[in-house]
Amino acid sequence: MKKVRDHYFNKAKQEGFPARSVYKLKEAQRRFKLLSSGMKVLDLGASPGSWTKFAASVVGRNGKVIAIDLHPLKVDLPNVTRLTADCREISPNEILEKYGYFDCVLSDMAPKTTGRKDVDHYRSVELATTALEIAKVVLKENGRLFLKIFQGADFAAFRKECMAAFKKVRVFKPKSSRPESVEIFIYMEGLKHE
Repeated sequence: MKKVRDHYFNKAKQEGFPARSVYKLKEAQRRFKLLSSGMKVLDLGASPGSWTKFAASVVGRNGKVIAIDLHPLKVDLPNVTRLTADCREISPNEILEKYGYFDCVLSDMAPKTTGRKDVDHYRSVELATTALEIAKVVLKENGRLFLKIFQGADFAAFRKECMAAFKKVRVFKPKSSRPESVEIFIYMEGLKHE
């Protein structure tokens, strides 16, 4: 298990990414083609910036990534706008007014873990719900959302909420995710506008 972690950690360093989490997004990109050239992307919980850097490389010069996190990003690119804020406290309508509609919302947000699986799970659901609520406001009609959540008692109920909001919902466990990890990802496509 440690070998797996070291492999992805070392690979990230060699490829110039701040964290190994980039490989989870790369796997999702291969599977779902969630990002493409010219897209406008909102990256929630973006620090240290691996997802931001990868998304920026895919969307290219004609694309734009708005990256938000409590902590400053280690990535500085011409097509990236960095905002330091708590995603739970930002107004989706203000984001919409300032930047317009987005093609894709990414969320790798995770709570600071306490070691208590139930507490960590509920906090993770809160963050995933935040991402879902923001996405419902800022996404274009056929927009996509890709988010992280911890498995647990409320997972099924949260997945139902996702299915009510999007036409297509897929649960995804990347190979680069540690085998013992409770994290799982949900890919959603085709926001249903009420």
